[in-house]
Amino acid sequence: MIEGYIARITGPVVEAKGMTGSRMYDVVKVGDLGLIGEIIRLEKDVAVIQVYEETAGLTVGEPVLSTENPLMVELGPGLLKSIFDGIQRPLPELFKEAGPMVSRGLTAFALPRNTKWHFKPLKKAGDKVVSGDIIGEVQETRSIAHRVMVPENTEGVISQIEEGEFTVEEPVAVLEDGTPLKMYQVWPVRRPRPYKIKLDPQEPLTTGQRVFDTFFPIPKGGSAIIPGGFGTGKTVTEQTLAKWADADVIIYVGCGERGNEMTEVLTEFPKLKDEKTGNPLMERTILIANTSNMPVAAREASIYTGVTLAEYYRDMGYDVAMMADSTSRWGEAMREVSGRLEEMPGEEGYPAYLATRLANFYERAGRVVCLGSEDRVGSVSLIGAVSPPGGDFSEPMTQNSLRITGAFWALDTSLAHRRHFPAISWTKSYSLYLKTIQDVYRDRVAEDFPRLRGEAMSVLQREAELQEIVQLVGPDALPENERLVLEVAQMLREDYLQQFAFSDFDAFCPLKKQYMMLKAIMTFYEKGQEALRRGSSLSQLFSLPYKVEISRMKEIPSDEAEVKIGDMIERMITDIEKIEVYQ
Repeated sequence: MIEGYIARITGPVVEAKGMTGSRMYDVVKVGDLGLIGEIIRLEKDVAVIQVYEETAGLTVGEPVLSTENPLMVELGPGLLKSIFDGIQRPLPELFKEAGPMVSRGLTAFALPRNTKWHFKPLKKAGDKVVSGDIIGEVQETRSIAHRVMVPENTEGVISQIEEGEFTVEEPVAVLEDGTPLKMYQVWPVRRPRPYKIKLDPQEPLTTGQRVFDTFFPIPKGGSAIIPGGFGTGKTVTEQTLAKWADADVIIYVGCGERGNEMTEVLTEFPKLKDEKTGNPLMERTILIANTSNMPVAAREASIYTGVTLAEYYRDMGYDVAMMADSTSRWGEAMREVSGRLEEMPGEEGYPAYLATRLANFYERAGRVVCLGSEDRVGSVSLIGAVSPPGGDFSEPMTQNSLRITGAFWALDTSLAHRRHFPAISWTKSYSLYLKTIQDVYRDRVAEDFPRLRGEAMSVLQREAELQEIVQLVGPDALPENERLVLEVAQMLREDYLQQFAFSDFDAFCPLKKQYMMLKAIMTFYEKGQEALRRGSSLSQLFSLPYKVEISRMKEIPSDEAEVKIGDMIERMITDIEKIEVYQ
């Protein structure tokens, strides 16, 4: 047991002497209260510790005790539906013990120790197992079956395994060498969990949001950032993705967010219904709440805690989506701790290793073949919000994040002010996964889906060019074919890209409906241009009822969209072709 004493206190950074034998990133208990901290620098017998709790009241000379282990999380049944803080302390349990103002130094087991889980074995005595093999299942919630896996660096022949009711600490199986296998394991948060092979991310992560799925998609196992200034809708967008993303498990990390926003998440999510299963959404969700008034050092830990939980469910063969809101607060925490360590600052005061830390985090995304004697595929998709000061995308957090991630979903302040949701800029955003996913759409949705998407982007870009002319001379000075571009671009913006989150029919839009809606708008554009070339007028085209019908496509139920919109397209083609040439 290594025991030292406090020699210096600088905010959340504490120096302790007498710590000979300690290791980097070992967890320590600081002071008489036993505040949890982590060693981040060692020099002779002096350990520099970042403390994950408020250090007010600590005095020089108080004891520091090393646990001689890194920051670990508990992985097992009972994680889903839970609400943790940044270092995996269950907030409801702390609330029971200390009330709404959580006292310092409190600890609680992340997984309930008294709960009995019904274990159903999938292996039998005499079977040989290796690391990652699934030996049985526990029905953790109605939505998710928890697959109990053999821990890393463990293998052998099962001598005993049985079905029954067990707590997480009771062995459910025993190997011939006497090694007990329990339903839970612990894992250091800073070390990525191993896998066999990392696959190319090709399976689309559908979100039901047209601007993402059609224009800037990401695959399962991909990574994306959502940068935007204050009030542009980062948190709302992340919450929407958490509700609707095509993932088996959702990990939502509120990293340094305002307390009222996290309160909204904590109160709203338990009431939401999962559209895929009909069960409450919380049954496949884990919330990690680390608000802006919590100690700054714990923000960094909350990100690693979240991604480790995500990798654990990935290893079971599930598709996991993790929302980090916001990674900028994590960067600010690194900057503050780095300043107190008196390290040489990089750009805008961030530490020089900012890009490395971001890369280490986002590289834990991916679609992989999991460990085990039988191949199974799981994925972790990482979506991080970025809060650049003043909406300046040239600042270090945004720039270093976009170099690493595959999709850039830029929020636009002017769109947010016009109540356009999601306020994603179609001129600034991009996805590096577009080609692969468009090929999947071509095979599964429609052959011409990628073509329609490309033509729609061309119309939106052409509108951006024409806006400069319109501001000088007005739209009436443009030729009719260019005025049609402006009208169709408005349809794309208001009737396609804009979604109503509180609508029963428009909050989630399946891919088939997205395709039909886009096809209707682009058919109107293509047939309209043909009519204008024949000599018809724009007023004749707009006298037809299809602008109004297109604007009402959102409210068509998804199961009726293909028939109703398909019928409208056929009528539209016939009626536009019947327009008489304008004399």
